[in-house]
Amino acid sequence: MNNLIRYSIIEEKNKREFLLLIGSGCKWKKCSFCDYHTDFNKDEEYCYNINEKELNKVTGKYNTLEIVNSGSFVDLDKKTMKKIESVCIEKNINTLHFECHWLHKDKIKDLKEQFNKLGITVKTKIGIESFDYYYRESFLNKGIEEKDINVIKKYFDEVCLLQGLPGQSVEFMLKDIALGLEHFERICINIMVENKTKIKPDPNTIENFIKYIYPIYKDNNRVDILLNNTDFGVGGNKND
Repeated sequence: MNNLIRYSIIEEKNKREFLLLIGSGCKWKKCSFCDYHTDFNKDEEYCYNINEKELNKVTGKYNTLEIVNSGSFVDLDKKTMKKIESVCIEKNINTLHFECHWLHKDKIKDLKEQFNKLGITVKTKIGIESFDYYYRESFLNKGIEEKDINVIKKYFDEVCLLQGLPGQSVEFMLKDIALGLEHFERICINIMVENKTKIKPDPNTIENFIKYIYPIYKDNNRVDILLNNTDFGVGGNKND
């Protein structure tokens, strides 16, 4: 995992620098579609050495930084979190984006207050995947027991949606997108790609997405669309 590309710059919508850091790993690890959680290490010093190198690449070009890892911000070691603070101050980062699983929603308030004291606004994103509770929890096993979208948005500013899956009609996908835009600041639509899990992308669903949905939202500044999971410029192998 040390050979992954972990730094990029998003030059299109919501211009920002983007980092894929490494932590102790997702504490849920039960999502049926995900093998992303394999990028982790229990050795905090190992993680910090990688993270420090990537954080040193931050320039502050757009005063905005998004940080993801194979879990939630709580899985990053203390030295990495302190390094994030110092880099944000040094490079004049005023907006910082983090990912968080529903398990750790009660940690968000403290995180926001911690950075707010430094003059930095934190935005948190959850991988909701779908707002259809039964589809989400029966098929995707997200571990988000809350059905009420109004409760979820009390904790999170942004959401990720997962589309291109079996059982998703055009209407189903459009409804999720509409709900995301109605209740959250931004959405990121991830199209399912083949991985090591048993959940497979549905070519017909993906074809329908590209034909009927992509043209509607491709230029929407509040919508990121990842047709491939490396479209943000991270996650690929440096030797590819």
